[in-house]
Amino acid sequence: MDSHAALFELGQKRLAELRNTKPLREGSFQKKLEQNGFTRRDFMIWSATITSLLALPLPFSTMVAEAAELSDRVPLIWLSLAECTGCSESLVRSTTPDISTLLFEHVSLEYQEVLMAAAGDQAEENLDNAMKAYKGQYLLAAEGAVPTANNGTFLTIGSQAETGVSLIKRVAADAAAVICVGTCSSFGGVQAARPNPTGAKSVGTVIDRPVVNVAGCPPNPANITGTLMYFIMFGRLPALDIFNRPKWAYGARVHDNCERRGHFDAGEFVTQFGDDNAKQGYCLFKMGCKGPYTYNNCPTERFNAHTSWPVLAGHGCIGCSEPDFWDDMADFEKPLSRQPVHGLDATADTIGAVILGVTAVGIGAHAVSSIFAKKVEE
Repeated sequence: MDSHAALFELGQKRLAELRNTKPLREGSFQKKLEQNGFTRRDFMIWSATITSLLALPLPFSTMVAEAAELSDRVPLIWLSLAECTGCSESLVRSTTPDISTLLFEHVSLEYQEVLMAAAGDQAEENLDNAMKAYKGQYLLAAEGAVPTANNGTFLTIGSQAETGVSLIKRVAADAAAVICVGTCSSFGGVQAARPNPTGAKSVGTVIDRPVVNVAGCPPNPANITGTLMYFIMFGRLPALDIFNRPKWAYGARVHDNCERRGHFDAGEFVTQFGDDNAKQGYCLFKMGCKGPYTYNNCPTERFNAHTSWPVLAGHGCIGCSEPDFWDDMADFEKPLSRQPVHGLDATADTIGAVILGVTAVGIGAHAVSSIFAKKVEE
Protein backbone atom coordinates (compact mmCIF):
# COMPACT_ATOMS: atom_id res chain seq x y z
CA MET A 1 0.00 0.00 0.00
CA ASP A 2 1.23 3.49 -0.85
CA SER A 3 2.52 5.59 2.02
CA HIS A 4 0.56 8.75 2.73
CA ALA A 5 3.49 10.87 1.58
CA ALA A 6 3.64 9.11 -1.79
CA LEU A 7 -0.14 9.32 -2.13
CA PHE A 8 -0.09 13.04 -1.34
CA GLU A 9 2.57 13.60 -4.01
CA LEU A 10 0.49 11.61 -6.49
CA GLY A 11 -2.56 13.71 -5.66
CA GLN A 12 -0.67 16.97 -6.13
CA LYS A 13 0.52 15.84 -9.55
CA ARG A 14 -2.98 14.74 -10.55
CA LEU A 15 -4.59 18.02 -9.48
CA ALA A 16 -1.90 20.02 -11.30
CA GLU A 17 -2.86 18.17 -14.48
CA LEU A 18 -6.55 18.92 -13.90
CA ARG A 19 -5.82 22.62 -13.32
CA ASN A 20 -4.27 22.76 -16.78
CA THR A 21 -7.38 21.14 -18.29
CA LYS A 22 -10.24 23.20 -19.67
CA PRO A 23 -13.46 23.04 -17.59
CA LEU A 24 -16.19 21.04 -19.30
CA ARG A 25 -19.05 22.91 -17.63
CA GLU A 26 -19.90 26.53 -16.94
CA GLY A 27 -19.89 28.02 -13.45
CA SER A 28 -17.64 27.30 -10.48
CA PHE A 29 -18.39 24.78 -7.76
CA GLN A 30 -17.97 27.51 -5.15
CA LYS A 31 -20.68 29.55 -6.85
CA LYS A 32 -23.01 26.54 -6.83
CA LEU A 33 -22.45 26.17 -3.10
CA GLU A 34 -23.20 29.83 -2.44
CA GLN A 35 -26.39 29.66 -4.52
CA ASN A 36 -27.57 26.78 -2.34
CA GLY A 37 -26.72 28.47 0.95
CA PHE A 38 -23.44 26.67 1.77
CA THR A 39 -20.61 28.73 3.24
CA ARG A 40 -16.89 28.16 2.78
CA ARG A 41 -16.87 26.78 6.32
CA ASP A 42 -19.57 24.24 5.39
CA PHE A 43 -17.49 23.21 2.40
CA MET A 44 -14.32 22.71 4.43
CA ILE A 45 -16.23 20.67 7.04
CA TRP A 46 -17.55 18.51 4.19
CA SER A 47 -14.01 18.15 2.81
CA ALA A 48 -12.73 17.02 6.21
CA THR A 49 -15.61 14.55 6.46
CA ILE A 50 -14.84 13.02 3.05
CA THR A 51 -11.16 12.87 4.01
CA SER A 52 -12.04 10.91 7.14
CA LEU A 53 -14.41 8.68 5.15
CA LEU A 54 -11.56 7.80 2.79
CA ALA A 55 -9.34 6.94 5.80
CA LEU A 56 -6.87 9.68 4.88
CA PRO A 57 -5.01 12.02 7.28
CA LEU A 58 -6.54 15.46 7.85
CA PRO A 59 -3.95 17.33 5.69
CA PHE A 60 -5.60 15.67 2.67
CA SER A 61 -8.77 17.72 3.31
CA THR A 62 -7.38 20.67 1.33
CA MET A 63 -6.73 18.28 -1.55
CA VAL A 64 -10.31 17.00 -1.32
CA ALA A 65 -11.58 20.59 -1.46
CA GLU A 66 -9.52 21.39 -4.55
CA ALA A 67 -10.52 18.12 -6.22
CA ALA A 68 -14.18 19.01 -5.73
CA GLU A 69 -13.63 22.41 -7.33
CA LEU A 70 -11.85 20.76 -10.28
CA SER A 71 -14.37 17.94 -10.68
CA ASP A 72 -15.88 19.61 -13.75
CA ARG A 73 -12.71 18.57 -15.60
CA VAL A 74 -13.66 14.87 -15.31
CA PRO A 75 -16.14 13.54 -17.90
CA LEU A 76 -18.52 10.92 -16.51
CA ILE A 77 -20.61 8.42 -18.47
CA TRP A 78 -23.26 6.59 -16.44
CA LEU A 79 -24.87 3.49 -17.96
CA SER A 80 -28.13 1.99 -16.71
CA LEU A 81 -28.39 -1.75 -17.38
CA ALA A 82 -30.73 -4.29 -15.71
CA GLU A 83 -31.64 -2.36 -12.57
CA CYS A 84 -34.37 -0.45 -10.71
CA THR A 85 -32.69 2.99 -10.76
CA GLY A 86 -32.42 2.83 -6.96
CA CYS A 87 -28.70 3.60 -7.02
CA SER A 88 -29.22 6.78 -9.04
CA GLU A 89 -32.08 7.67 -6.71
CA SER A 90 -29.83 7.13 -3.70
CA LEU A 91 -27.43 9.76 -4.96
CA VAL A 92 -29.72 12.42 -6.40
CA ARG A 93 -33.08 12.08 -4.60
CA SER A 94 -32.75 14.25 -1.54
CA THR A 95 -35.28 16.65 -0.03
CA THR A 96 -32.59 19.29 0.40
CA PRO A 97 -29.45 19.11 -1.78
CA ASP A 98 -26.26 18.52 0.16
CA ILE A 99 -22.72 19.15 -0.99
CA SER A 100 -22.32 15.59 -2.30
CA THR A 101 -25.42 16.04 -4.48
CA LEU A 102 -24.08 19.34 -5.81
CA LEU A 103 -20.73 17.69 -6.54
CA PHE A 104 -22.47 15.05 -8.65
CA GLU A 105 -24.23 17.85 -10.55
CA HIS A 106 -20.92 19.69 -11.04
CA VAL A 107 -19.09 16.74 -12.58
CA SER A 108 -19.34 16.76 -16.36
CA LEU A 109 -22.09 14.17 -16.71
CA GLU A 110 -22.01 13.34 -20.41
CA TYR A 111 -24.63 10.58 -20.43
CA GLN A 112 -27.13 9.40 -17.80
CA GLU A 113 -30.42 7.98 -19.00
CA VAL A 114 -32.35 8.91 -15.86
CA LEU A 115 -31.26 12.55 -15.69
CA MET A 116 -30.54 13.70 -19.25
CA ALA A 117 -33.11 15.60 -21.31
CA ALA A 118 -32.09 13.98 -24.59
CA ALA A 119 -33.86 10.85 -25.84
CA GLY A 120 -33.75 8.44 -28.78
CA ASP A 121 -31.19 9.07 -31.52
CA GLN A 122 -30.04 12.32 -29.91
CA ALA A 123 -29.16 10.52 -26.68
CA GLU A 124 -27.21 7.85 -28.52
CA GLU A 125 -25.41 10.52 -30.50
CA ASN A 126 -24.44 12.27 -27.25
CA LEU A 127 -22.96 9.03 -25.93
CA ASP A 128 -20.96 8.37 -29.09
CA ASN A 129 -19.68 11.94 -29.21
CA ALA A 130 -18.58 11.84 -25.56
CA MET A 131 -16.75 8.56 -26.08
CA LYS A 132 -14.87 9.99 -29.07
CA ALA A 133 -14.09 13.36 -27.50
CA TYR A 134 -12.86 11.94 -24.18
CA LYS A 135 -11.46 8.60 -25.25
CA GLY A 136 -9.30 7.16 -22.48
CA GLN A 137 -10.24 10.02 -20.13
CA TYR A 138 -13.85 9.48 -19.08
CA LEU A 139 -14.95 7.71 -15.95
CA LEU A 140 -17.57 5.01 -16.48
CA ALA A 141 -20.19 4.32 -13.82
CA ALA A 142 -22.30 1.24 -14.47
CA GLU A 143 -25.59 0.60 -12.67
CA GLY A 144 -27.34 -2.77 -13.03
CA ALA A 145 -26.52 -6.35 -13.95
CA VAL A 146 -25.75 -7.55 -17.47
CA PRO A 147 -28.17 -10.17 -18.90
CA THR A 148 -26.15 -12.57 -21.08
CA ALA A 149 -28.63 -15.35 -22.00
CA ASN A 150 -29.94 -15.51 -25.59
CA ASN A 151 -26.98 -13.42 -26.73
CA GLY A 152 -27.97 -10.65 -24.33
CA THR A 153 -31.39 -9.97 -25.90
CA PHE A 154 -33.10 -9.79 -22.50
CA LEU A 155 -31.79 -6.22 -22.35
CA THR A 156 -31.70 -3.95 -25.39
CA ILE A 157 -31.15 -0.20 -25.17
CA GLY A 158 -31.66 2.76 -27.49
CA SER A 159 -33.04 3.24 -30.96
CA GLN A 160 -30.59 0.68 -32.38
CA ALA A 161 -31.65 -1.97 -29.81
CA GLU A 162 -28.06 -2.54 -28.70
CA THR A 163 -27.75 -5.27 -26.08
CA GLY A 164 -26.49 -4.47 -22.62
CA VAL A 165 -23.57 -6.87 -23.17
CA SER A 166 -22.47 -5.03 -26.31
CA LEU A 167 -22.97 -1.60 -24.75
CA ILE A 168 -20.98 -2.21 -21.56
CA LYS A 169 -18.10 -3.81 -23.47
CA ARG A 170 -17.99 -0.99 -26.00
CA VAL A 171 -18.07 1.86 -23.47
CA ALA A 172 -15.75 0.18 -20.94
CA ALA A 173 -13.05 -0.42 -23.55
CA ASP A 174 -12.01 3.25 -23.68
CA ALA A 175 -12.81 4.29 -20.10
CA ALA A 176 -10.13 5.54 -17.73
CA ALA A 177 -11.76 3.55 -14.92
CA VAL A 178 -14.94 1.59 -14.28
CA ILE A 179 -17.06 1.98 -11.15
CA CYS A 180 -19.85 -0.54 -10.55
CA VAL A 181 -22.54 1.33 -8.63
CA GLY A 182 -24.76 -0.96 -6.57
CA THR A 183 -24.93 -4.69 -5.92
CA CYS A 184 -26.55 -5.51 -9.28
CA SER A 185 -23.58 -4.25 -11.30
CA SER A 186 -21.10 -5.41 -8.63
CA PHE A 187 -22.36 -8.96 -8.11
CA GLY A 188 -25.48 -9.51 -10.24
CA GLY A 189 -27.99 -8.61 -7.53
CA VAL A 190 -31.60 -9.78 -7.66
CA GLN A 191 -31.35 -10.25 -11.44
CA ALA A 192 -28.77 -13.00 -10.88
CA ALA A 193 -30.71 -14.72 -8.08
CA ARG A 194 -31.76 -18.32 -8.66
CA PRO A 195 -32.93 -19.47 -11.17
CA ASN A 196 -31.52 -16.48 -13.11
CA PRO A 197 -33.38 -17.04 -16.40
CA THR A 198 -31.72 -14.04 -18.11
CA GLY A 199 -28.20 -15.20 -17.30
CA ALA A 200 -27.56 -11.91 -15.46
CA LYS A 201 -23.93 -11.34 -14.45
CA SER A 202 -21.88 -8.66 -12.77
CA VAL A 203 -20.16 -6.05 -14.93
CA GLY A 204 -16.73 -7.25 -13.78
CA THR A 205 -17.32 -10.76 -15.15
CA VAL A 206 -18.42 -9.46 -18.55
CA ILE A 207 -15.74 -6.88 -19.35
CA ASP A 208 -12.00 -7.41 -19.45
CA ARG A 209 -11.18 -4.45 -17.21
CA PRO A 210 -10.50 -3.93 -13.48
CA VAL A 211 -13.53 -2.55 -11.65
CA VAL A 212 -14.30 -1.07 -8.25
CA ASN A 213 -17.52 -2.42 -6.73
CA VAL A 214 -19.51 0.12 -4.71
CA ALA A 215 -21.92 -2.52 -3.45
CA GLY A 216 -25.24 -2.01 -1.71
CA CYS A 217 -28.94 -2.11 -2.55
CA PRO A 218 -28.66 0.81 -2.84
CA PRO A 219 -25.15 1.89 -1.80
CA ASN A 220 -24.70 4.82 0.52
CA PRO A 221 -24.41 8.08 -1.47
CA ALA A 222 -21.22 8.86 0.49
CA ASN A 223 -19.60 5.68 -0.84
CA ILE A 224 -20.43 6.68 -4.41
CA THR A 225 -19.17 10.24 -3.90
CA GLY A 226 -16.09 9.09 -1.98
CA THR A 227 -15.07 6.69 -4.76
CA LEU A 228 -15.59 9.44 -7.32
CA MET A 229 -13.51 11.87 -5.26
CA TYR A 230 -10.70 9.33 -4.88
CA PHE A 231 -10.46 8.93 -8.66
CA ILE A 232 -10.56 12.68 -9.22
CA MET A 233 -7.76 13.22 -6.69
CA PHE A 234 -5.44 10.38 -7.63
CA GLY A 235 -6.49 9.23 -11.10
CA ARG A 236 -6.62 5.65 -9.91
CA LEU A 237 -8.83 3.22 -8.01
CA PRO A 238 -8.58 2.93 -4.20
CA ALA A 239 -7.30 -0.10 -2.29
CA LEU A 240 -9.83 -2.92 -2.69
CA ASP A 241 -10.88 -5.99 -0.72
CA ILE A 242 -11.20 -9.50 -2.18
CA PHE A 243 -14.54 -8.55 -3.76
CA ASN A 244 -13.11 -5.36 -5.34
CA ARG A 245 -14.91 -3.11 -2.86
CA PRO A 246 -13.10 -0.01 -1.50
CA LYS A 247 -11.55 -0.98 1.82
CA TRP A 248 -12.27 2.43 3.33
CA ALA A 249 -16.02 1.79 2.94
CA TYR A 250 -16.27 -2.01 3.26
CA GLY A 251 -13.40 -2.81 5.60
CA ALA A 252 -15.44 -3.36 8.78
CA ARG A 253 -18.38 -5.58 9.65
CA VAL A 254 -21.75 -3.94 10.12
CA HIS A 255 -22.02 -5.92 13.36
CA ASP A 256 -18.89 -4.39 14.86
CA ASN A 257 -20.12 -0.80 14.61
CA CYS A 258 -23.81 -1.41 15.25
CA GLU A 259 -25.44 0.59 18.06
CA ARG A 260 -27.21 -2.62 19.14
CA ARG A 261 -23.95 -4.57 19.53
CA GLY A 262 -23.95 -4.20 23.31
CA HIS A 263 -27.30 -6.00 23.49
CA PHE A 264 -25.91 -8.83 21.35
CA ASP A 265 -22.97 -9.22 23.73
CA ALA A 266 -25.37 -9.28 26.67
CA GLY A 267 -27.62 -11.89 25.03
CA GLU A 268 -30.53 -9.44 24.75
CA PHE A 269 -32.55 -10.05 21.58
CA VAL A 270 -35.77 -9.03 19.89
CA THR A 271 -37.87 -12.19 19.42
CA GLN A 272 -40.85 -10.60 17.68
CA PHE A 273 -41.24 -7.32 15.85
CA GLY A 274 -43.01 -4.86 18.12
CA ASP A 275 -42.32 -6.70 21.39
CA ASP A 276 -40.98 -5.01 24.50
CA ASN A 277 -37.41 -5.97 23.58
CA ALA A 278 -37.84 -4.21 20.24
CA LYS A 279 -38.98 -1.09 22.07
CA GLN A 280 -35.81 -1.32 24.19
CA GLY A 281 -33.65 -1.40 21.06
CA TYR A 282 -32.36 -4.93 21.65
CA CYS A 283 -30.31 -6.87 19.07
CA LEU A 284 -32.14 -8.04 15.92
CA PHE A 285 -30.02 -11.15 15.31
CA LYS A 286 -32.91 -13.52 16.08
CA MET A 287 -35.04 -11.57 13.60
CA GLY A 288 -32.61 -12.36 10.82
CA CYS A 289 -30.10 -9.52 11.01
CA LYS A 290 -27.12 -10.33 8.77
CA GLY A 291 -24.85 -7.71 10.32
CA PRO A 292 -22.32 -10.33 11.55
CA TYR A 293 -21.75 -11.47 7.95
CA THR A 294 -21.84 -8.13 6.15
CA TYR A 295 -19.10 -5.58 5.45
CA ASN A 296 -20.26 -2.00 5.00
CA ASN A 297 -20.16 1.37 6.74
CA CYS A 298 -23.96 1.73 7.15
CA PRO A 299 -23.82 2.13 10.97
CA THR A 300 -21.34 5.00 10.78
CA GLU A 301 -22.44 6.76 7.58
CA ARG A 302 -26.19 6.01 7.73
CA PHE A 303 -28.65 7.32 5.12
CA ASN A 304 -30.90 10.36 4.62
CA ALA A 305 -28.34 12.97 5.67
CA HIS A 306 -26.85 10.61 8.27
CA THR A 307 -30.12 10.35 10.20
CA SER A 308 -30.77 6.61 10.19
CA TRP A 309 -30.18 3.18 8.66
CA PRO A 310 -32.26 -0.06 8.60
CA VAL A 311 -31.11 -1.51 11.94
CA LEU A 312 -31.60 1.79 13.79
CA ALA A 313 -35.05 2.01 12.19
CA GLY A 314 -35.96 -1.44 13.54
CA HIS A 315 -35.22 -4.00 10.81
CA GLY A 316 -32.19 -6.26 10.59
CA CYS A 317 -29.45 -5.88 8.01
CA ILE A 318 -30.16 -8.06 4.95
CA GLY A 319 -26.51 -8.21 3.82
CA CYS A 320 -27.14 -6.34 0.58
CA SER A 321 -23.48 -5.43 -0.03
CA GLU A 322 -22.37 -9.09 -0.12
CA PRO A 323 -22.10 -11.27 -3.25
CA ASP A 324 -25.21 -13.38 -4.00
CA PHE A 325 -27.02 -11.94 -0.97
CA TRP A 326 -30.46 -12.66 -2.45
CA ASP A 327 -29.68 -16.37 -2.29
CA ASP A 328 -27.11 -16.68 0.50
CA MET A 329 -28.73 -14.34 3.05
CA ALA A 330 -32.37 -15.47 2.67
CA ASP A 331 -34.65 -15.68 4.57
CA PHE A 332 -34.19 -12.08 5.58
CA GLU A 333 -36.15 -12.34 8.82
CA LYS A 334 -34.70 -15.60 10.11
CA PRO A 335 -31.26 -16.17 11.65
CA LEU A 336 -28.64 -17.35 9.19
CA SER A 337 -27.12 -19.57 11.91
CA ARG A 338 -29.71 -22.24 11.10
CA GLN A 339 -27.60 -23.04 8.01
CA PRO A 340 -24.57 -25.21 8.93
CA VAL A 341 -22.79 -24.13 5.74
CA HIS A 342 -21.98 -20.81 7.43
CA GLY A 343 -20.45 -22.54 10.43
CA LEU A 344 -22.73 -20.74 12.89
CA ASP A 345 -24.80 -23.52 14.42
CA ALA A 346 -24.93 -21.97 17.91
CA THR A 347 -28.07 -20.17 19.03
CA ALA A 348 -28.08 -16.43 19.39
CA ASP A 349 -28.36 -16.79 23.16
CA THR A 350 -25.19 -18.92 23.26
CA ILE A 351 -23.35 -16.50 21.01
CA GLY A 352 -24.29 -13.59 23.24
CA ALA A 353 -23.38 -15.45 26.42
CA VAL A 354 -20.01 -16.61 25.06
CA ILE A 355 -19.06 -13.17 23.84
CA LEU A 356 -20.16 -11.69 27.15
CA GLY A 357 -17.85 -14.17 28.88
CA VAL A 358 -14.96 -13.24 26.57
CA THR A 359 -15.65 -9.58 27.27
CA ALA A 360 -15.50 -10.24 31.00
CA VAL A 361 -12.20 -12.09 30.60
CA GLY A 362 -10.87 -9.15 28.60
CA ILE A 363 -11.89 -6.69 31.29
CA GLY A 364 -10.27 -8.90 33.91
CA ALA A 365 -7.06 -9.15 31.89
CA HIS A 366 -6.99 -5.38 31.44
CA ALA A 367 -7.42 -4.93 35.20
CA VAL A 368 -4.55 -7.33 35.94
CA SER A 369 -2.26 -5.61 33.44
CA SER A 370 -3.15 -2.21 34.93
CA ILE A 371 -2.28 -3.41 38.43
CA PHE A 372 0.99 -4.91 37.16
CA ALA A 373 1.90 -1.66 35.36
CA LYS A 374 1.17 0.32 38.52
CA LYS A 375 3.47 -1.92 40.59
CA VAL A 376 6.25 -1.52 38.02
CA GLU A 377 5.91 2.28 38.23
CA GLU A 378 6.11 2.12 42.00
